[in-house]
Amino acid sequence: MPREKSCGAVIFRQNDSRKYLLLHYTGGHWDFVKGHVEKNESEEDTVRREANEEVGITDLDFVEGYRQSVRYFFKRATSRVHKEVVFYLAESKTATIRISHEHVGFDWLPYDDAYKRLTYESAKEILRKAHICLEKLPF
Repeated sequence: MPREKSCGAVIFRQNDSRKYLLLHYTGGHWDFVKGHVEKNESEEDTVRREANEEVGITDLDFVEGYRQSVRYFFKRATSRVHKEVVFYLAESKTATIRISHEHVGFDWLPYDDAYKRLTYESAKEILRKAHICLEKLPF
């Protein structure tokens, strides 16, 4: 069975309040920055590359200890593919976003609004765990 791996991040900004970055994909769903791991690329390198390519963010500061993964199957032609997506949690000071052709929009949202906007239950769970992790940290 073919396997694929992608990596992404729950990216947040922390000023007077905390906001999370969500992307509106051309397929209509809302999700986080993510993309395929390239040959000889680490997970964190993938996240940094994808953040730069998808939204123009280059200043990610990863939150130590947060690494969540989602696994699922999908069908490509006649093959069933096993997909793993690994998510990190990272802070950015960048407010200005430059979206790629893969997206039709973006939003920086507080937790409750971000949770409601996300399309997939698995993404909501990733965000929930990220938010709990950040609530335990001193800012």
